[in-house]
Amino acid sequence: MPVLDRQSLEFISRSAEQTRRAGMRLGALLRPGDLVCLIGDLGAGKTTLVQGISSGWGSLDAANSPTFVLVNVYRRPDGNRLYHLDGYRLSSAAEAEDLDLDALMEKGPLVIEWADRIEAALPKERLWVVLHWVDEGQRDMVFSASGPRYQSLLIELRKHIFGVR
Repeated sequence: MPVLDRQSLEFISRSAEQTRRAGMRLGALLRPGDLVCLIGDLGAGKTTLVQGISSGWGSLDAANSPTFVLVNVYRRPDGNRLYHLDGYRLSSAAEAEDLDLDALMEKGPLVIEWADRIEAALPKERLWVVLHWVDEGQRDMVFSASGPRYQSLLIELRKHIFGVR
């Protein structure tokens, strides 16, 4: 189990299905107000991870990249929602601020792809996930926690993925 420090966790996925399962474990731990920021080049596995997050969170909606809209909404049968934002299409942090991200996060967890493009508009406390394409069947993911909520989330995620604290 590669651990960088207490605020970081590295996970090497050997398939798209394994990336989805890691996302499912993360999604099951999310609650309204949580912010998950995804960073990685095209093909790094961001959308695949979001598919798992949405499924683990309990949504029956098909998750996909918000290519034609800025924010996808995934609903659970109990009426709760998970928000999925594509930061790539935003031209600036100011444009992200216009979306009132805080209001979205009050209603449900928010997952942002290309979060590095709008970092200035984001709360300092968050979970960062940097994804790297290694080869066709392998992705490297580094989860980094900023703030007490995300440190405890990371501890739980580590336990759910690796079975240890």
